[in-house]
Formats: sequence, structure tokens, C-alpha cells
Amino acid sequence: MPEFRQLLEGYRRFRGGDYTRQRERYDALANKGQAPGVMVIACSDSRVDPTLIFDAAPGQMFVVRNVANLVPPFEPEKGQHGVSAALEYAVTQLQVHHIVVLGHARCGGIAASYTGQFDDAGVGEGRFIASWIRMLEPARDRVRQAAALSPDIDALSALELEGIRISLANLRTFPFVSDAETAGTLKLHGALFDIADGILRILDGETNRFQPAEMDW
Repeated sequence: MPEFRQLLEGYRRFRGGDYTRQRERYDALANKGQAPGVMVIACSDSRVDPTLIFDAAPGQMFVVRNVANLVPPFEPEKGQHGVSAALEYAVTQLQVHHIVVLGHARCGGIAASYTGQFDDAGVGEGRFIASWIRMLEPARDRVRQAAALSPDIDALSALELEGIRISLANLRTFPFVSDAETAGTLKLHGALFDIADGILRILDGETNRFQPAEMDW
């Protein structure tokens, strides 16, 4: 498989390049453990790597990636909750100071929600995707209605932004997140990266609008 060979070739370049140049940093991370100040919840999309977008150094960010950068609401019953477990670890153990929900333009998960591609998925292909992106349904229905009334609306872009807002709202359903935010030790942020033009937009908490990161924040 040539793709896997490319990974190994990339590893060799990394081992002889960045790893060697940052050897002291890697030694410190190995011996002292990690202490990232930021958690990033991003999409699994191969085109959107948060460490590249934010030019982050090793150990700087605690990253979770999933389809459509979604955060489920707090569900206290027993179960296997990957995002929730990572969130709990980041806030209660690593004590991160910031959580960034990083969405992106041209998101396949968002498009699947809007088109209803997996709405009728049963026991076969698509059922796990359908269950996951069901979190978007209330926002999807609102965007569909708005698009029906005004064809000029870019419905997919609108739903991408709504998905970030949903994840931020769901973050606040976790008691340890809301407690830390109330105490002032944790701040939540929403951001969207456009693959085509490289522009990052940040959600302004006061206006509830996304503004270019070039602004003075």
C-alpha cells in the first residue's frame, strides 16, 4: 500500500528533522508529562489539521477529532462516551484554560445532515453516522426552512456555523465545564476555518457572529 509507505517516509523525515530539532521539548514532555492549556474539538476531515492551522508546538493542544466536530450533551448514564471522556480528562485532570470548537467549510458531516443522506439508515451502512449527526437535526430543520424562504441563503455554510453553536451549548451541559466557566478558569470559543481561502473566523460571544481572526481579539 503506497499510502502507508508514505506515512513511514514521513515518519523518517520527522525523526530526522523536527524531532531532532525539538529534542529538548520532547524530552521534557516525556519526563514531565503533558500540560496543554487548550483543548481543541475538531473535525476528522483530513484537510483540517488543527495543529497546522494554529501552528501549534508539541504538547500545546489536547485534540479530539470526530465527524463534524460535534460535542454530545451531558449523559450521565453508563456507556462508552469517547468525546465526553476526553472532555472530562481535559477539564478535570489537565485543567485546560480554553476549549475551542473548530469547524470548517465544506464539511461532509454537515452536508450529510442537511441532505438527509443517512436519515433512513438501518442496520447497514450509515447507521453510526446517522446516529451521530442527529444532534444537528433541530438546527438543520431551521436552516432548511430559512433556505426555503430565501434561496440566497448559503444553507450549508449556515449549518456549519450552527453546528459549532450546538457543540458550545452542549459543552455547557457538563457540570464540570459550566462550573469552571463560572469560576473564570475556563473559556469556550467557537471557530470556523475555510479550506479554500485559509480564513479563520471566531465566534464573538457578544454579537453571536463569526468574525475574521485578523481582528483584534
